Amino acid sequence: MNFEYQPTLKGRLVELRPLRPSDFDTLYAVAADPLIWEQHPVKNRHEAEEFQEFFREALASGGTLVAIDTESGQVIGSSRFHNHRESGSESEVEIGWTFLARSHWGGAYNAEMKRLMMRHAFKYAQAVVFLVGPQNLRSQRALEKIGAVRIGTRPDGGGRDSYVYQIRKSSPPRLGSSRSPS
Repeated sequence: MNFEYQPTLKGRLVELRPLRPSDFDTLYAVAADPLIWEQHPVKNRHEAEEFQEFFREALASGGTLVAIDTESGQVIGSSRFHNHRESGSESEVEIGWTFLARSHWGGAYNAEMKRLMMRHAFKYAQAVVFLVGPQNLRSQRALEKIGAVRIGTRPDGGGRDSYVYQIRKSSPPRLGSSRSPS
């Protein structure tokens, strides 16, 4: 079954929709905060030139979703589906490149984004994987909080080793309901 990389997904707190070229300014307004990237392997992504490259790659990927706060209508970040793979009866898809405005940190928005994306992914795959830089303790804790298990390491797109976290369809994540802000 062909994976649908750019669905529109709606929750109580967040709507995820396909990235468009016209999203650059509003998404960069979020990404320009250096504290978002302090634990990320590409620490200068808040700089315009570096973010332009990230944005070009995001558009070219065909799997990037913009996160919109449903209450305010404001763009608050993005995330991406990548690399749906099938091998025999096993299949997986990666969720990554996620960032959120600091005003939306703390669990509820990220958890809902992950819940929406995993619900979609599990229509096509038995597992979802997340690649996280070894220094990105914030993302590691967030993934562990929702039940992801670290299963190893693999190189990311930049050739750096990343930790691989996984959630299997047979072991649903601990994300709660979209009605609960916790």
